[in-house]
Amino acid sequence: QDHNQINSKMSKLNSELLSSSIADLLAFSQGQKITIKGEEKQGKVRKFTESIELQIALKNYDPSRDKRFSGTFRLPIVPRPKSSVCILGNQKHCEKADQLGVDKMTVDDLKKFNKNKKLIKKFAKKYDNFLASATLIKQIPRILGPGLTKAGKFPTVLDENDNLQEKIEATKATIKFQMKKVVCMSLAVANVEMTSAEIALNVQLSVNFLVSLLKKNWQNIKVLYIKSSMGPPFQIFF
Repeated sequence: QDHNQINSKMSKLNSELLSSSIADLLAFSQGQKITIKGEEKQGKVRKFTESIELQIALKNYDPSRDKRFSGTFRLPIVPRPKSSVCILGNQKHCEKADQLGVDKMTVDDLKKFNKNKKLIKKFAKKYDNFLASATLIKQIPRILGPGLTKAGKFPTVLDENDNLQEKIEATKATIKFQMKKVVCMSLAVANVEMTSAEIALNVQLSVNFLVSLLKKNWQNIKVLYIKSSMGPPFQIFF
């Protein structure tokens, strides 16, 4: 998707409100005092890099009747650099994964799960992203059942000539909107180590992409919030 094309239908996000929300969010995560709705809140520095989540509530959307939507979008800056990846690979991709120090599973490894739902669920939980060799992708549902799909983590395809390192980076930078049976969703779109300009860009692009997936575009958005993992939510769209 061309960023400019998305920006031209540009957002109904108020950029001043977004900037001040990001400034407060970052101040809170750096342990400073901030004022929310006239109330002082004392921030706290955490021992890990907090993600910044975009929280969305929809309106005029009935998950049981309206068409469910899904879409993926590559953000310019990786929201969670430490997100984990596992390669489900053929011999070539598994060797490459070893060289990069990335976890991998061969077909034989996957068969050892013996379709045990509990184990597969645990495996799906362990990693944020899966990549699978194109030659294996069709076999995965047969070997593992629907576990990865249920977890919303069906693998991204690795073609024979893909550069594994680049493909991993691209996967980490890709966000997925998948509408389930509810009208609220949240996903990580940035983190507190990023600059406020980088956070604003990722938030705006994520929101604009989501809006482009919705049937009535902005009229389907009820409210939007951003929040860090441990911080309070900030409303960025009313």
